[in-house]
Amino acid sequence: MDSTPSYGPPDRLFDAYLFDLDGTVTLGDALLPTAGETITRLRAAGRRTLFLSNNPSRTAADYAARLTRLGLPTPAGDVVNSSLVMVDFLKRQMPGARLFVVGEASLCGELAAAGFELADEAAGVDAVIASFDRTFTYRKLQIAFDAIRGGARFFATNGDRYCPTPDGGQPDAAAMIAAIEAATNTQVEAVVGKPSPIMAEAALARLGLPPERCLMTGDRLETDVLFGLNAGMAAALTLTGATSEAEAAASSIRPTYMMRTLNELL
Repeated sequence: MDSTPSYGPPDRLFDAYLFDLDGTVTLGDALLPTAGETITRLRAAGRRTLFLSNNPSRTAADYAARLTRLGLPTPAGDVVNSSLVMVDFLKRQMPGARLFVVGEASLCGELAAAGFELADEAAGVDAVIASFDRTFTYRKLQIAFDAIRGGARFFATNGDRYCPTPDGGQPDAAAMIAAIEAATNTQVEAVVGKPSPIMAEAALARLGLPPERCLMTGDRLETDVLFGLNAGMAAALTLTGATSEAEAAASSIRPTYMMRTLNELL
C-alpha cells in the first residue's frame, strides 16, 4: 500500500473489473458520466464486470435491474452487496438463528427468506445485525442493547459513514454501529461489507479468477481501495464521489491508480 498512485489509465487491461456502485458507477438513479460507455467497452473487449455495494437497502437483483434499466444489462449474479454477503455469512456461522435487525425492509426480507427468525424484542435473540437504517429509533437501540447485554452476538453489514446521494448524502450504518457500541460497550464482532475479506472471498468466488488478474475501482479509500489492496488486487480510486484529490494525497492508503472519470480505465 506504499506505492505512489498515478493519474491516467492503468498500464494494461485486466481480466475482470470490480466496480463500487454508489459514487462510482451511479449517483441516485442515474449513471455517472462515462460509466456506461466504459463498462460497455470493457465487456465488448471480453472483460468480466462485477458490481459491489455496501448498501443493503436493495437486493442484488434490484441493483441489477436498475443497471439494466439505465442501459447496462446486468444479471443478478454480477452484483454482490453486503446483505447478500451477510446472509451467506450467517448461514455458515449461525444457521437458523433468531436475529434482531437494525435495518430496513429489504435486508429483513432477505434474512427471513434465508430461514432466519426475525425478532421484535430482545428475548431469545442470538445475534444483533446493524445496518443502514432510515427507520432507526430509540426503541431499536433499546432492543439491541438488551439483546447484546443478554449474550447476543453483534454483526454489521457495512461500516460506511454515509451513503452518497445527489443532494449530498445520508448517514449510513456506521452511525447505527456507533450507537450500539457506545450503549453496550461492546465492539461489533464482524463487518461483512468492504473492505472485509468476507466480501472479497464472495466476489472472487463469483469471478473464479485469482486477485492479481482483477482491478477494483471505487470512490472511497477506506472501503473500495483498501478492499482491493487487501485482497491482492490492483485498486483504482475514481474522484467521482466521496474522496477528493486532497484527501487522497493526505491518506496513508495508496491506490494503484487514481482517475478523475471512469473512462480513464481505458
